[in-house]
Amino acid sequence: MKTIRPLLFCLITLLLAAPLLQAQDFSKYRNFSLGMGLPAVLKYTSQKMADVKVIHSQPALIQEVTWWPPSSPGTTAQSDTVREIVLTLYNGELYKMAVTYDRTSTEGLTTPDMMKAVTAKYGPVANVPLAIDAAANDRYDMSAKIIASWEGSQYSVDLVRSAFTEDFGLMIYSKRVNADAELAIAEAVKLEMQERPKREAERQQKETAALEVARQKNRKIFQP
Repeated sequence: MKTIRPLLFCLITLLLAAPLLQAQDFSKYRNFSLGMGLPAVLKYTSQKMADVKVIHSQPALIQEVTWWPPSSPGTTAQSDTVREIVLTLYNGELYKMAVTYDRTSTEGLTTPDMMKAVTAKYGPVANVPLAIDAAANDRYDMSAKIIASWEGSQYSVDLVRSAFTEDFGLMIYSKRVNADAELAIAEAVKLEMQERPKREAERQQKETAALEVARQKNRKIFQP
């Protein structure tokens, strides 16, 4: 009996702690998990390779896939709280999910309401940025304001609100891969700026050549 009681206590403790442990899995949202490959992303979004948007191809491959909740048969209104999820991949690995909630599903909800809802899923808030803490919002180019953050050692979840539309959303990302991706994106922008004059000259040459071909053709067949 003395042995059974501690075992029962441990079992009850584990059962009570299970929801909390599950709530603190910051790498998952819906059917998506950070670290999954492009084939899995396409499977769960019902998209094709033609739907994949290449953001940068060098020095690292940055791709985006957008998922929209499927409409329920016979319904005309938005039936899902999510409007869309933009899934971003770094060299074929999902590292960031940008969730935008449907405006009608969050209408009237306050910031504390949203924080409470996200806390129920991900556990206690880890950080609430100060209003003057602009540095925390730099990674979103000030297009979205971070309201609160939930995080572990590897992953982070930010509750954000659009600076333009005031829509609520979540930004879920791998800390390590996000840091590598941001460096790669900065380098890609730098390379594109350096190559822009060359690409512009090539574009003008093609346009000039095409115009000359059209000119020579029309010289032969044009009749006033």
